[in-house]
Amino acid sequence: MRLKLHASTLALAAAGLLAPGLMLTAGQAGAWSLEEAAKPFAGTEVNVLFLDRPGYNAIKQMLPEFEAATGIKMNITTVPYENALGEQVRDFVAGGDIDIALVDLVWLGNFAENGWILPVETFTSNPALTDPDLDMADFFPLPLKAFGEWNGTLYGLPFDNYSGLMFYNACMLKDAGFDAPPATWEELKDVYGPALTKDGKYAYALQSKRNETQSADSFARMLWPFGGSFLTAEFKSNLNSPESQAGLQFRQDLMKYMPEGIVAYDHSEAVNALAQGDVAMLTEWSAFYSTLASPETSKLGDCLAVAPEPKGPAGRKPALGGFSLAVATQADEAERAAAWLFIQWATSKANAGTYLEKGGVPARQSAYADPKLAETYKFIPALVESWQDGVPEFRPRFAEWPAITEIVQEWGTKMMLGEVSVEEGAKTIGEKMEAVLAEAGYYDGKKPLAQ
Repeated sequence: MRLKLHASTLALAAAGLLAPGLMLTAGQAGAWSLEEAAKPFAGTEVNVLFLDRPGYNAIKQMLPEFEAATGIKMNITTVPYENALGEQVRDFVAGGDIDIALVDLVWLGNFAENGWILPVETFTSNPALTDPDLDMADFFPLPLKAFGEWNGTLYGLPFDNYSGLMFYNACMLKDAGFDAPPATWEELKDVYGPALTKDGKYAYALQSKRNETQSADSFARMLWPFGGSFLTAEFKSNLNSPESQAGLQFRQDLMKYMPEGIVAYDHSEAVNALAQGDVAMLTEWSAFYSTLASPETSKLGDCLAVAPEPKGPAGRKPALGGFSLAVATQADEAERAAAWLFIQWATSKANAGTYLEKGGVPARQSAYADPKLAETYKFIPALVESWQDGVPEFRPRFAEWPAITEIVQEWGTKMMLGEVSVEEGAKTIGEKMEAVLAEAGYYDGKKPLAQ
């Protein structure tokens, strides 16, 4: 653990106002305000990693307001998604400088079980640091639980919030004789696919690059709607079940209506294919709406339309993804307080509208309460519906996911390329996945099967 003492920390300690757990006893006369709460921490610097995605860029545009109000300096380092986990893990293991953890929902178990992040209750129990209008009930329950809660303890607040949606070019569909997007995955393949794949254009893009995109956006997306899953209740592989096999085989069959080289498409390539009119439909995270809606990055204009993801035989099971912000255990007392004030501010009800306006996707129910908003932000109705129907365990959230996802990435890619059959690939992933879980102690009682 590093030793860093800010002047604000020393002043609080000298005044007898700083105790374990940040239980400040300073007077609480008058209404709570961010400015007053932050005064003891003016000059504190807080370090956090961000991604180069719309939600993070939205907060960076808003950041001068926070820094001016609090005197807290936010040091933001922007990294690719593929680097974010490794850089944070190395920093936490070394007792480094990161004060706020950026937690993908599938990293949550790893961060929590290693003691790298603090429970939210550490701060909400302190009235000096917590806005009375925090209103946890205003968060949509699904992202709050999936992105921030581990084994019944809340560690972070939802920040960069994703749900899988169907973005489509309504003009291309209309020209092909369709007045609405496909209601089911089968309809997309059997009816829309042949009609829209012609003249160098394609019906659909499924981002499938060999990284977390392959695991989450491609592989997992086709499991759940067909009734499949990664694991059984006993934490054994379920990938060779008839339902899982149906979903993975469907993905193979659908590839004839996707651009050549789709296996190398990451988010940017898939989003750009729709934005430039090269594909008619795309299932993609809600956070990319601003990219598709902007005339600077998209040709779609009024042709952009949004719907929930199609239904499968098991119903509508849209992709679920997102990040929370959590206070890092390794931060010193002043940094912890300053970090918590920032997290509250960035995810607050008061700022949700501005965050939405600048390209973010808030997880606040109140942010979407005005029906007129749906006229401006076409993704809102589909997003709200998907957060009612989403799958909390869309990807397993346990601490071993980082090891398992690499297995899925390798063999899921081989399936799509035809290097192995769907059955053989699923069997290999299952065997390797169970080996990871066995080593972690899931089958000998050392770890609980339910998380």
